Amino acid sequence: MNYSSFFTTENLNAWFGETLAVRSVTMGFIKNTVTAIIGPSGCGKSTFLRCLNRLHEEVPGARVQGKVLLQNRNIYDSKLDPVELRRQIGMVFQKPNPFPAFSIFDNVAVGLKLAGIRKAGILRDAVERSLKMAALWDEVKDKLQDAGTSLSGGQQQRLCIARALAVEPRVLLMDEPTSALDPISTAKIEELVGELKKAVTIIMVTHNMQQAARVSDRTAFFLLGDLVEHGATAELFTGPKDERTERYITGRFG
Repeated sequence: MNYSSFFTTENLNAWFGETLAVRSVTMGFIKNTVTAIIGPSGCGKSTFLRCLNRLHEEVPGARVQGKVLLQNRNIYDSKLDPVELRRQIGMVFQKPNPFPAFSIFDNVAVGLKLAGIRKAGILRDAVERSLKMAALWDEVKDKLQDAGTSLSGGQQQRLCIARALAVEPRVLLMDEPTSALDPISTAKIEELVGELKKAVTIIMVTHNMQQAARVSDRTAFFLLGDLVEHGATAELFTGPKDERTERYITGRFG
């Protein structure tokens, strides 16, 4: 399948000061699929993910070299507004982070309001649509004015997913989105990911190889800042091409 025209990286490098954290990564992402990024702690997974919507450059002393192309446009083009970019490439973080002073409704609507949308009907429809996509509407539809932080941890994470979806991104980045959740909430998020890929392309960092096997269509294995290999999840887990990948997924890594 040709994915070169949708979302790709070309010779992507990322530094923290003088430390090279991601080294010459070239790979592509297929539209409306889930790609899992796996590898041991400190291997560059989250740094790579944050390069994909220019969050890495927000870290003092951090820099990026190479290209990230969204439909053939380099997102590091100096003419491209990073705030506008992040509406197209949304992100959900490891720990749920609803805005504490905002209601459930306003947590979802905030990105739309920042984009200049003020009409109540448009906001209301967008909030309902996004909460339904995040499988949260039925649980909160009668308490939209309650604080976002009044929800459970799993509900808060789905609220953050709804917030990201409200601005209709093309890509959704997820940085270990279930690592702070209980097993029941984790299962709900995993089920949700399977539904969301119908509308958005998902790239998810996970430390859980079983989760990667369950939810992803493709998997990429990182080690010491290098992309070791990537491909269809079933093929990578059953017949990895690189010995380092095999050692990692069979628990013999170290």
